[in-house]
Amino acid sequence: MSRFLLAVLLLAGLPAPAHASLKLADSFRIGSTGVLCTAQSRVADPQLATMFDRGYRIVCRDAASPVGRLLALRGGAERAAVLLAPRSDGVVCEAAGAADIAELPGARLARCRQGDLAWSVYTVLRGNTLYAAEGLTGYGAALRLGLGALVADAPVNGAVDVAATEAGDPAAFARVQAGSLDPGQALAEGYIRNNAGSYAEASEFFDLLIERSRLNSPGFDRSAEYLANQALQQSNLGSFAEADALFVRAGRALDPADPVATRLHRNFRTLHELNRRRPDAARVELARIAVADTSGLATDRVAAGYIDVPLAQKLNSDEKALKGMAGGDARLDPADRVVVLDAQAQYLAAAADRMQGRDAAARRGLAAAAAQLDRLRLARVSSAGWLRAAIATERAIIEEREGQGTAARASLAAATIIYRTEYPGTAAALVAEARLAALLARQGDTTAARALYARVIAASPETPGAGQAVRGLVDPYFALLVGTGDSAASDFFGASQILVRPGVAQTQAILARELSGGSDEAAGLFRQSITLSRDIVRVEGDIARIAAKTEADPDDAATVATLRARREALGRDQTAVLSRLADYPRYRSLSNATVTLRDLQAKLRPGEAYYKLVLAGDDAYGLFAGTDTARIFRVGAGTGAIGAMVARLRETIVTFENGRAATYPFDAATARQLYRVLFDPVAAAMPAVTHLVFEPDGPLLQLPPNLLIAGDDGLAAYAARVDDPAADAFDMRGLAWLGRGRMVSTAVSPRAFLEVRGVAASRGGRSYLGLGENAVPTAPITARDACDWSLREWGNPISAAELRIGAALLARGGSDVVTGGSFSDTGLMARTDLRSYRVIHFATHGLVTAPRLECPARPALLTSFGAGASDGLLSFREIFDLGLDADTIILSACDTAGTATASATRDAGIATGGNYALDGLVRAFVGAGARAVVASHWPVPDNYDATRTLISGLFSDAGRISVGEALRASQVRLMDRAETSHPYYWSGFAIVGDAAKPLIGAVPGASAPAGR
Repeated sequence: MSRFLLAVLLLAGLPAPAHASLKLADSFRIGSTGVLCTAQSRVADPQLATMFDRGYRIVCRDAASPVGRLLALRGGAERAAVLLAPRSDGVVCEAAGAADIAELPGARLARCRQGDLAWSVYTVLRGNTLYAAEGLTGYGAALRLGLGALVADAPVNGAVDVAATEAGDPAAFARVQAGSLDPGQALAEGYIRNNAGSYAEASEFFDLLIERSRLNSPGFDRSAEYLANQALQQSNLGSFAEADALFVRAGRALDPADPVATRLHRNFRTLHELNRRRPDAARVELARIAVADTSGLATDRVAAGYIDVPLAQKLNSDEKALKGMAGGDARLDPADRVVVLDAQAQYLAAAADRMQGRDAAARRGLAAAAAQLDRLRLARVSSAGWLRAAIATERAIIEEREGQGTAARASLAAATIIYRTEYPGTAAALVAEARLAALLARQGDTTAARALYARVIAASPETPGAGQAVRGLVDPYFALLVGTGDSAASDFFGASQILVRPGVAQTQAILARELSGGSDEAAGLFRQSITLSRDIVRVEGDIARIAAKTEADPDDAATVATLRARREALGRDQTAVLSRLADYPRYRSLSNATVTLRDLQAKLRPGEAYYKLVLAGDDAYGLFAGTDTARIFRVGAGTGAIGAMVARLRETIVTFENGRAATYPFDAATARQLYRVLFDPVAAAMPAVTHLVFEPDGPLLQLPPNLLIAGDDGLAAYAARVDDPAADAFDMRGLAWLGRGRMVSTAVSPRAFLEVRGVAASRGGRSYLGLGENAVPTAPITARDACDWSLREWGNPISAAELRIGAALLARGGSDVVTGGSFSDTGLMARTDLRSYRVIHFATHGLVTAPRLECPARPALLTSFGAGASDGLLSFREIFDLGLDADTIILSACDTAGTATASATRDAGIATGGNYALDGLVRAFVGAGARAVVASHWPVPDNYDATRTLISGLFSDAGRISVGEALRASQVRLMDRAETSHPYYWSGFAIVGDAAKPLIGAVPGASAPAGR
């Protein structure tokens, strides 16, 4: 804890946080930095012979099955002999010797084998208790730190240094944990994750509980509670439509006579409406949903807790978890839970009042909620503590609004100490600190605010869910840094990276490293671990889809059993691979570290600049870095205004009317305005920039930056043409386009850009493969469901003209074009030679949204219908499986840089994802093995020879100049012709990656550049 925060808390009369005994915890973190590993209580371990024995599985984020176990065994040294004797699990050990663990004098280490895997058994005797940690030797740091924590009965700081591929993520980690726990523990851990602000992780616990409940697994019999919780997780994550559907299912499963479950359902629905910023609707839910009376309460009723602040932080837990949280001497009976839930309802009503400025009513409601909590026999329990923290937070908002600064600070300090005491090292604790830091900034205490914010930023990369949780609270920090000046650029750059959409940057970085790994054993193991990770996520997706059915099929239970067996086998294989990777130091990673500003600048070349846009709330900030300078600044418009400008520009470039693309006179004034908003703070530096690397955020992910207008030249003349009925309003020659004098790269994160920049060229032996112009279905397609795309989508194939141009220009390096019926999803998946092509070019439609609102979005490229189970779509998942070694993928399709959903990314075998353009088909191809993707924001037009000009320019100099310069030169030719000077004809392509690289490695015999 920072000294400042400790001082604030002590001034508030609050105790510093203390860790509860690990004996009372169902789980605890192992170590404090590095790869996230936890110990999960295991009551069924065969070594547990007495009621005093304890056992834990060790689960680490990158491993899909437990990597070891911890044991505390009464009985002394004789218990060690059992561990070292030949065992049924195949572990064979040598005699134990001294272990070199300074913090654990007397510790012993036995080196063992489990088949081909190295296995370690650490033991230490304290009194009459034998403490042991055993597991894969590659996870030795986790074993030693876990053993130390067990002996100390408290968390032990230290780095868990294992082979981390970064293929794992918090949500996947949560699925592993959930699968290793009994129903009560899994439910409690789900509540804990939600309480900690890690909503994606919490969702995985409740998802598993729903699945087990649907399949009638023993003990998983609380489906209404599971569904309501999952609904709230989706609401917390902003998926409101999905939350609505889950709440409906929860209502159907609800027992109306259950006084606890009915209150829980009421409160969750209310919080869902508060998440949507709809306080009136929240009040309706509080009044609409009937709750059962409390007469005849049974002691075995469903356990529940309370919900935290608006925008979702709550606590619910079952009896066992609450007993541990209460210090082992208390448990809430159902009557107590009703008290908490009714207090929570009063709190939620007060929050709705506060949101509407009804502060007096809100104060009364908060006081009533606190008084309700005072009825509890044991106010120490965490459910009451969290609700008290939530009340304090709401009270602070009102106090600040009323000008009571000191009181507001004390209230937030009180809330912060509760969060940090109950859930140290969680996103919720960081959110509490960020709230306090924001208040300090608003009160002018900039030194304390900046120090506290720095702590939050430093802890966020290692805290699951923190990036999402704190995003809405860091605006004051960026404002402080910008107010400090450019000397704070490094701090700004570091803070901005915790807000990056993790799925995008992580996937690109993983695959860039995989591609650069070479052909040695370490590289092979790394690639194998990536494949296993994808397979695990896909199997889990298949299980989830069966669980989501509204009506079960007779063979579903058997299918799920088979899938779960496969998932366990894959998990064992992946864990073994990762353990072997630990032998290779270059595959070790202590954290999902961000890059420093100095790292980025060291890789930039003369004439290059990196522009990072950061949207925090409705405020927008920019960082502009060259090789030896960096500037930070507030952008000249907020998020909403930027979004409105992007929408206006898109509407004048291309819109679809009755299924046809329509173009209107371009809104040059807005293009100029948006350029000035973004680039006026660095106007003096821009003329020297010949390569702009632009990292967009929010709405700007949907617009290629090359069409912004960088100067006033030609604007007046163009405006006159637009106003003159006799003039050509589409003649935009003479305008100072941003992309005219410089090439432009689109980056998804600084780290991804640096990784891609360092990747070696493709080793493919052929230059080009063109794919497109699907066959129009002529016969009915059977077995199509309500969420399939209409066959009309296949009725307007994109011409293969550009494919033939590319093939001709690269013919000497080996080129092929596949069109018509041969261009099918099944045909493409069956090919074994795709790694041979350095450039793969698709000219087809991209389907990146949902066919209907009620259907999920599954990004795909449209193909011909093939044989067997073909659906005429090359899906996100199928793209990821293609196995490429391409320098460049070209997607000349309709909006292939469009939107994709998190569910679609999981379908591809990636467990993290986002919602914007660069999370779509582009990401899938990078994952499959492409170094860069050239993707279109709208269909490439065929008229006025625009397609030929763009494609010819892109390919003519392939291998001789950079892809960015080749594309820029083609675009300039179109800019300078009246009939193609509108951005619709030339600006649609975006280079995602490094535009300074060539389209293709030098190929002997490639066509000479046209006109030379």
